Amino acid sequence: MKRDINVFDYANEIVKAIGKGVLLNTCADGRFNTMTIGWGSLGIEWNKPVFTVYVRESRFTTQLLRKNKAFTISVPMGEYDRTVLGQAGSLTGWKIDKAKDLAITLEEPAANGVPGIREFPLTIECRVIYKKEQPIKEIGIEGIEQRMYPQDEPDPYAGRNNSPHTEYIGEIVAAYIIED
Repeated sequence: MKRDINVFDYANEIVKAIGKGVLLNTCADGRFNTMTIGWGSLGIEWNKPVFTVYVRESRFTTQLLRKNKAFTISVPMGEYDRTVLGQAGSLTGWKIDKAKDLAITLEEPAANGVPGIREFPLTIECRVIYKKEQPIKEIGIEGIEQRMYPQDEPDPYAGRNNSPHTEYIGEIVAAYIIED
């Protein structure tokens, strides 16, 4: 069962969770993928409720977002298996079926076609309304290029690599808590 919510009533919990990690879910061509993200924001753009995520160009998630311009955010509530966040953030969907390998339960989506995850019940379904690659040279944080985009680490699956992020702004089309 899904209990519809006003996502802004949960803004404090969502923002706190982002700092610890939430799951970004995508799917296309019969493939589902989830990855841990620690960057994101909840807000209003163009008078619409939105959730913004940042994904490196080299990620499998990017390939799925290009094909299906939708994503779902799954936020933990209460007790949860923290190893799922670690593995979803370090294993690549290029090589494995994360839903199966992480033993997570996919929840039928309400509006955008991208499943949520039962074990991370606060669910935000989004439809991409804007995307833009972030030019690394334009980021105004001293030392960011070497810390986050070192050119001497080409491995696309490394935690740090030279691949830039793309910003995806998703209009929130459904928000709910998955309940038994």
